[in-house]
Amino acid sequence: MSLPTSKLENFLADDQLNKSQILDLIALAKKIKANPAEYNQALAGKSVAMIFEKPSLRTHVSFDMGISKLGGHALYLGQQNGKLGERERISDYAHNLSCYADAIVARVFENQAIEGLAKHASVPVINALCDLYHPCQALADFVTLSELFDDISSVKFAYVGDGNNVSNSLMLMAAIVGVDFTLVCPEGCGPEGDMLAKAQAFAKQSGSKMDFTTDIDALGEQDVIYTDTWVSMGDEDPSKKAAILEKFAPYQVNHDLMAKAGATKVMHCQPAHLGEEITTELFDDKDMSVVFQEAENRMWAQNAVLVTLLAE
Repeated sequence: MSLPTSKLENFLADDQLNKSQILDLIALAKKIKANPAEYNQALAGKSVAMIFEKPSLRTHVSFDMGISKLGGHALYLGQQNGKLGERERISDYAHNLSCYADAIVARVFENQAIEGLAKHASVPVINALCDLYHPCQALADFVTLSELFDDISSVKFAYVGDGNNVSNSLMLMAAIVGVDFTLVCPEGCGPEGDMLAKAQAFAKQSGSKMDFTTDIDALGEQDVIYTDTWVSMGDEDPSKKAAILEKFAPYQVNHDLMAKAGATKVMHCQPAHLGEEITTELFDDKDMSVVFQEAENRMWAQNAVLVTLLAE
């Protein structure tokens, strides 16, 4: 069983990873996917506590079953414990879990909860989603890109839609590994200034291009277009949704936009609001859509992280 040489202590945010660490994780994910039997005891005797403040399908299932495929044990800690820091201090939560678990996976509302867990836990912490980052999703997406293209550094990659945790992680990872990235968001719906500046600084270091625009007509030529829901979980207020849909309508990813950009593949982290950010026809297009390949790769990417953090 071969392991990456770069040592990780936690997996918290894309901007805490370097290029070699990301490429090592991508390579390992593909190795585990190709030869799962070789890694079926990688986490033998290990237990992983999984904290979920938010509902989940892909994240919960991919971690739980992925840990099982590695020979480990996963324990789901759901919403019955409430928001981290309310019932008891995050530091106490982290110290207690560290007594039992070999690692902590957390899907939370706020990045400060992830940072608090990592600060006080004596075991590795994995960010399974927070308000600022979704590094597990981005890693799975770059595993998918590496399966689709022989050289990901030559890929022109665009995200169209609402600037959020997914787009943050994608643009940061693209900038670090040297992939040209274009972010297209409606006015007032783009990334925070410091997050954009950070991505642009990484892009300068790697020699890639990092563009941000509010003009959908400035998308340019792309190989892959990515989108995500316009209405985030918990923001489904009908009085607000109508205005959001109207504002975002020109940014829908559909066959016409794909043709205009010359893009051959479309990506979406799911769940998709079909007919809103992406058309049903494009989402179901077997030649262009790789959404379920991405979903499967969540498990293999996360398994690569777990093996890197925990395997002897």
